Amino acid sequence: MIVRDFNEIIESQRDRVVADAKWTSVRMLLADDGMGFSFHITFLEAGSEHTFEYKNHFESVYCMQGSGSITDIATGETHHIKPGVMYALDKHDRHILRADEELVMACCFNPPVTGNEVHREDGSYALETETA
Repeated sequence: MIVRDFNEIIESQRDRVVADAKWTSVRMLLADDGMGFSFHITFLEAGSEHTFEYKNHFESVYCMQGSGSITDIATGETHHIKPGVMYALDKHDRHILRADEELVMACCFNPPVTGNEVHREDGSYALETETA
């Protein structure tokens, strides 16, 4: 059984806290935990906009706090994000995520991330076997 405390990770396991351009992700489960997925609590700064395309990963996201929107770049369709809304990038969808207010999101990635990834220029994460 794996039991982790979010507050303890923030205070003493800084290697599990990854920050990039206007977002911070607390990595609760990573690839080396052997679960087949990774689980993160991610904070996106109010007023920020992010273009992502996880070419090598599937992601599911549940909004716990804040408001914003997600736009599917392929279709132009935009969806409002607020507490209780979940979206899943089941086609490696290139998307724009906007945070009107700070967004607090629970995220799962498959395959799991290792914890060292940063977004590449195209908005994706490399697989562990690829170079960034």
